[in-house]
Amino acid sequence: MQFEIRPYHPSDLTMLYRICLQTGDSGGDATPWFTDPDLLGHYYAAPYAILEPDLCFVATADGTPCGYILGTRDTRLFAERCEWEWFPVLRQRYPKSLNDDENRDKRIIDLIHQGIEVKEALSDYPAHLHIDLLPLAQGRGMGRKLMNRFINQLKELKIPALHLEVGKKNSGAIKFYERVGFIRIKEFEHSMAFGQILNT
Repeated sequence: MQFEIRPYHPSDLTMLYRICLQTGDSGGDATPWFTDPDLLGHYYAAPYAILEPDLCFVATADGTPCGYILGTRDTRLFAERCEWEWFPVLRQRYPKSLNDDENRDKRIIDLIHQGIEVKEALSDYPAHLHIDLLPLAQGRGMGRKLMNRFINQLKELKIPALHLEVGKKNSGAIKFYERVGFIRIKEFEHSMAFGQILNT
């Protein structure tokens, strides 16, 4: 099996949704937890690929996407663009439920209605990313290669710093981020933020 990394192509979008879902439970398959399999991708994958495709890279196995890294150069501007270009139609499609029942679908629908959160505590690290790999691509150095490709792109764009957030229970991801040069910069209730300075 031959693994490669290439820029995102619009034909990859369906696979981005699938990979997002199949890695959406702290790296494990979240398919059983969602009634609507597209919800996770609507929030965590598709808007990045559509609005900032130059910061989306895809890992492939024999040509088929098996992972991705995507993000934005400026979280605040990205949040504003999503309010105009991405969330309005989704908010009509997925009305906010007044039901108190907690489930995964409702959590993501709530996020869609809240929009992209811009945390002032992370303002010194304007860019952020999401990275996901299916099991067949894990343990092959693809995560590090994706991260290097993304970071090099940000450096070329003269972006000063980058952050990401990870759930506190996702120990494997935390170890990976520390191995590739991220440092812990902030702790929240359910997540930790890691950052990396790119250009000074």
